[in-house]
Amino acid sequence: MKKAFLLIFVSLSFYGFSQDKSSTKFWDNVRFGGAFGLGFGNNTTNIAIIPSAIYDFNEYVSLGVSLGYQYAKRDNAKSNVYSAGLLSFFKPINQIQLSAEFEQLFVNTSFGNLNEKYNYPSLNLGAAYQVSKGIAIGLRYDVLFNGNKSIYVSAFSPIVRIFF
Repeated sequence: MKKAFLLIFVSLSFYGFSQDKSSTKFWDNVRFGGAFGLGFGNNTTNIAIIPSAIYDFNEYVSLGVSLGYQYAKRDNAKSNVYSAGLLSFFKPINQIQLSAEFEQLFVNTSFGNLNEKYNYPSLNLGAAYQVSKGIAIGLRYDVLFNGNKSIYVSAFSPIVRIFF
């Protein structure tokens, strides 16, 4: 619960510190986006929705937050994963986007009659190519990857970001 309050406080602090004497308003520098995924296969279902909001401090630096939900089912195994995250983006040049993303994941998984609940942190460092103004494609690496707890098979994962 403390983490949720911290996340809300950080989000609201962006509003307080972003006020400028110029005509630029806070909401003019906020972009919304995130990730959405669907996967269906032989006795397998995956659904993910991870909305995000970022604040562009300037053309080089952006910070933001994300909340997410992921559902996975395969045969008798099911997982529900909730997440909260902090995002940071740095663009050293126009087409390159470097990122650091901290996520706290809360996992509730079951296999038949066995249930397990746990949480773990994830720190993803990434690089992406900006295809157009709001779309970037790349790769990220979880430096805190734990093969026993992670919901992902590998520490590497693709990046497909869309922000409006």
